[in-house]
Amino acid sequence: MTTDPTHRTDSEASAEARRLIAEAYRPQAPAAPTYFRDDTPVPAIGTTPPVPQPDSRIVPQWAAGVAVASIGVGAGAVGLGCAAWLFLQALSSVTLTGVLAVTAPFAGAAALATAIGGAISKARRASTTNVYQGTVIKRTEITSTARGIGARSRIEG
Repeated sequence: MTTDPTHRTDSEASAEARRLIAEAYRPQAPAAPTYFRDDTPVPAIGTTPPVPQPDSRIVPQWAAGVAVASIGVGAGAVGLGCAAWLFLQALSSVTLTGVLAVTAPFAGAAALATAIGGAISKARRASTTNVYQGTVIKRTEITSTARGIGARSRIEG
């Protein structure tokens, strides 16, 4: 018998097709049981006592870390949500006093920044001394050869 499908007879091809279909649809048993059956007899009177069920699951370290991190993120999100709710509740009762109370820190910070900038600017200006030495040449002749849209004026001398 050859393995080349072009040299099979009809009966060989049909037998091979039946074998492949039977192999593909053959039921397979699971590798490990996915259930637990308690065969302990049920008492005639009273409640059934608890039965220990074996549990050998091991949680990987990365999974435990992800779980703890997600709990922390969730708690942080709840905290931020509560803070936003409180802030928006305070803004919902807008009065002149409330508006001034909200904007006063920003106005104070802006005034402080302006004062610091002005002090630094004055300190720099007071310490700068320019001393120029040498010959001074003053040229006042201007020759314009401007032609066209993008023309430039040049000082020659």
